[in-house]
Amino acid sequence: MSTSLYPLFLNLRDRTCVVVGGSEMAEAKTRELLDAGARTRLIAPEVTNQISAWAESGKLQWEDRTYQSGDLRDAFLGVSAADAETNAHVFEEAEAHHTFCNAVDDVPHCNCYASAVVRRGPLQIAISTAGKSPALVQRLRKEFEEEFGEAYGAWVQQLGETRSRLFQDKAMNSEPRRKMLHEQASAAAFEVFRASQRR
Repeated sequence: MSTSLYPLFLNLRDRTCVVVGGSEMAEAKTRELLDAGARTRLIAPEVTNQISAWAESGKLQWEDRTYQSGDLRDAFLGVSAADAETNAHVFEEAEAHHTFCNAVDDVPHCNCYASAVVRRGPLQIAISTAGKSPALVQRLRKEFEEEFGEAYGAWVQQLGETRSRLFQDKAMNSEPRRKMLHEQASAAAFEVFRASQRR
């Protein structure tokens, strides 16, 4: 029986993340790290035009060379989008430093896996098969994107604001507050919200 994975969302803001590789796949992974606010360093002798533009604008640090031992020394997360041999070296160093490591499409050299994510504002739905079937992940993401439309982003934002107000009300007991929060997060409440948005 295989070990179950522990699902986790990481806060990467201002944490050092290292990307190894300069391909289009490395670009896609780098974009996600930048969107998450990570302090990103990329190591590759050749990169895409977009990666080069990010480096020129100061969004990331690009080191124009191949990966070397020690490159993950201060990293919180390493992402390797390189050849199998390089992925293996990156993974070995990550394990030695107890660093998160994801090698793109190279399951044996990962200790964490990037999920497919449906994003609707604060709402994020992550989908993973632990590398068993990326094709299934892609299909499910499309289905969830259709099921959870853009309106969910604004609704979840509103739910958060309501929750904050309710917790500031020191006169309200926990049980009525819990009941109200669940009512406001119901499917019926969402339909009311969506109808108000249409109007």
